[in-house]
Amino acid sequence: MVGVLGGAVIASATTVSGGTVEAESRSFITSDGARLHYLEAGPSGARTVVFVPGWTMPAWIFEAQIEALSDRYHVLALDPRGQGESEVTRFGYTHERRGRDIGELIDHAAVGNVVLVGWSLGVLDSLAWVADGGADRIAGLVLIDNSIGEEPAPRAAPAAQRSAAPPPEPTPPERRERRTAFVASMFARDPGADYRARLTDQALRMSVEDERRLLAYDVPREYWRAAVHATDRPVLYVVRPRWREQGENLVRTHPDASMTVFEDAGHALFVDEPERFNALLQDFLDTRVARTVH
Repeated sequence: MVGVLGGAVIASATTVSGGTVEAESRSFITSDGARLHYLEAGPSGARTVVFVPGWTMPAWIFEAQIEALSDRYHVLALDPRGQGESEVTRFGYTHERRGRDIGELIDHAAVGNVVLVGWSLGVLDSLAWVADGGADRIAGLVLIDNSIGEEPAPRAAPAAQRSAAPPPEPTPPERRERRTAFVASMFARDPGADYRARLTDQALRMSVEDERRLLAYDVPREYWRAAVHATDRPVLYVVRPRWREQGENLVRTHPDASMTVFEDAGHALFVDEPERFNALLQDFLDTRVARTVH
């Protein structure tokens, strides 16, 4: 087993997603032997902001945020195992391991407490790390467009759509067609065919079985709520209207939580409205995090 503090593999500066952002492409070895890739930008001595993407998505989807923050902050963006340029392992697709991966990246590449930004499945992976003892390394939490265990619970699928048996595995063309549609559905404003095609290619790397494991974390909803409330550090909940009521309950019960609703954006709201999201994140870092962390 290779230790997490094994040397990083440093490549040349990478232009993220064909855009203007340059970030160092690096990797490290986790405590269970997986090679995970991440992007790094900004001054290493500054406050660290860690981005964790959603289900099957790559780190470079945060390119606009890396560009906006890296002049003043130390930015890390993780490719979770099986995603982006990280190793597609045959193991480790549980919330405990995925959370531990985030913690090991932070131990490997960050000094001091960090602001953790999770999107979609990255919300749950981030909260899994907090629940597993990571709360002491948190300077702030930004949770983007997923349930966090507050009431009301998401609506369950109709009984007719549920089955005890897993659905049949799609053929490769069927799988690509479905993933292409999934990627397109994340945006209210089309980012362009080339962008969607790059995302689709990277979203097909892991096995169907492991993809399904990531959509079925076997813990009660209360687990995620308890994780959010495990820290009294500032929390920013950025969501579409479907999660508004959960956000209202969070703001009422957490000592330092706020919510912002993006009424007209898609699931990848930070891509649809990058200027608004980046301004919101900058304000969170410069006021609420700076006020509570010394």
